[in-house]
This record gives sequence, C-alpha cells and structure tokens, in this order.
Amino acid sequence: MLNEREQSLLKALIERYIADGQPVGSRVLSRYSGLELSPASIRNIMADLEEMGFIASPHTSAGRIPTARGYRLFVDNLLTVRPLADVEISQLEGQIQAGSVDRMVNSASHLLSELTNFAGVVLAPKRRSVVFRHLEFLRLGEKRVLLIIVTPEGDVQNRILFTDRNYSASELVEATNFVNQHYAGLLFDEIRLRIRGELKQLQSDMSTLMNAALDAGSEAVSEPIDNMVISGERHLLDFEDLSSNMARLRQLFGLFEKKTELLQLLDLSSRANGVQIFIGNESGLVPLDECSVVTASYEVEGQVVGTVGVIGPTRMAYERVIPIVDITAKLLSSALSHRARGDD
Repeated sequence: MLNEREQSLLKALIERYIADGQPVGSRVLSRYSGLELSPASIRNIMADLEEMGFIASPHTSAGRIPTARGYRLFVDNLLTVRPLADVEISQLEGQIQAGSVDRMVNSASHLLSELTNFAGVVLAPKRRSVVFRHLEFLRLGEKRVLLIIVTPEGDVQNRILFTDRNYSASELVEATNFVNQHYAGLLFDEIRLRIRGELKQLQSDMSTLMNAALDAGSEAVSEPIDNMVISGERHLLDFEDLSSNMARLRQLFGLFEKKTELLQLLDLSSRANGVQIFIGNESGLVPLDECSVVTASYEVEGQVVGTVGVIGPTRMAYERVIPIVDITAKLLSSALSHRARGDD
C-alpha cells in the first residue's frame, strides 16, 4: 500500500513519537528518517499519510501522531522485534515463583507489570474441575479422615471427612489404592455411575467413605477461582496519553474492576498462536480505545490453559513489550508443566 519512502517516514515518525511522546514535525523527520528529502517533500508525504489515515494532526501542534491504523501497519510490517538476550532470560527464569498455581500466576502478572511499567494481566488456567490425578485418604483421629486430591495441573486440595465410624490406616490405604487404580482421570459423574456396582469389591461399609469422598472431592475441585489477575494498574496513571482523559480513565478502571469483558478478550487470545496485539478499538472494548493489549497464550504439558498480557497506551515500545510478553508466557508454561509432572 505504501512505497518505500512512505514506509520509512511512517516508521521514523512512530519511533520518534513512541520515544518522545510529542507530535513529530517535518524537521524532526528530516533528521531521523535517514532520507535525503527536503522538509517540503517530507510535508507532502506526511499529508499523503494523513489522507490515508495512518497519522493525524493534533489541534495544538503542527506535528503529526500515529493513528491506530498507523500503529497496525508499523507492528505488522515495519517493526523489528529484538528477542531478549540470554542473560536477560536467565535473570527472568527465577522470577516465576514456585508453589501453587495461584502463586505462579500472580508472579507472572507482577513480572509483566514490573518489566513494562504497564498493567500486567494473566488469565489463570481453567480448573479441570471434574477429574483428579491422584487421591489419598489419611486418618486424622476418631471419625475424621483427611482427603487429599491432586488435580491434573498438580494443584492440591485437602478436605476433612467426618465419618460414621473409625477407619484403620490399612482400610484407608486399601480405599486409596482402589480409587486410584479404578478411577484416576475419570469424571466425577462417571465415577458416581460406576461406583455403586464396583464397591461390592470392597467391604460394604466402605461405601459411606467413598460417597463422602466423591461429594467432598467434587466440591473441592469445582470451587470458583479468580480467573484473572491484574497487577500494576496504577502505572497507567503515569501516562499522559491516558490520564489526561478522566472519563476514559474511569471507564478503563471500571473494566479492570468488573473483568468480564476483559476475560472474554483474553479467552479469545488463548485460542490463537503466538503473540497477539490489539491496538485501540481492535479489542472491541470502548475503554481500551486509547490502549494496546499485547497477549500470548501459555501451556501446561503442551495444552493451552491461559493467557498472559500487558495493557498500556498505544504509544508503547512494541519491540520491547512483545518479547517480554512472549518469554513470560514461555516461562510460566515451563514452571506449570514442571509442577504438573512433579519435577523438582
């Protein structure tokens, strides 16, 4: 769509605007574009770019600023993304704190915010609420049994069962072995259908324990969780591009508070490969019309389970933000996969 001179000038204009935050005039472009063009020729090209909708002229300045369409062309065709250096990646590898899934998700969100000075967002893994990888019964005392449930993601849930009678340690080991041998990885509803007949293989008084475990286990792994973690929203107050419009800023923070629409956007992003970039109204969310959202999906054992991303002004250093989001997704994938496998 654009010839080489127009592309070069648009690239130089966007890079200067991202760096300085000020509308870019023809004299600045003549210095930074690397093209042997007079200011008059540059002004003519800028007029053409403006007519095509790639740049716009603020009322208060003779310079030009990029439009969302200009940023899109820049990101898709003109941007040179430099991957993070090995030493930077090594420094980041220890930042996703080991522990529970929630802890890792929170670490990733904080890491994104700290590295970019934007809002970091992570769509947490959807809990596979109806299956378990391993289950164990432990005797706590009289008529009390500890039920330990390990999910396919490596998450651990504990529940105390209050039973009608005391169970010996050997009985609980027998029940543990039976459940794991016959039902690990099955849906809880499937287990309910099968368990009535198969319980005859155990002592009849085990049925009460098994049914109590099914009820408690299903409840434990089906509990609602906060599906999205947002960190560093207040960073956005530091950008005049956003903070100068209080009405839009209130809409933006309302979006963070309610989360529903943002969840839908991140869920959509998780179905795509690689880094996704939504510029301005491409997100379909009015509060984000002056923002860009950069996302990447992450995996557990090769299966996509969530999304990481940052939200900031459209005037962001995309060449730096894109690799940060990409590597954070990869680091979170690695940490969660190690956890799911039970690696040290």
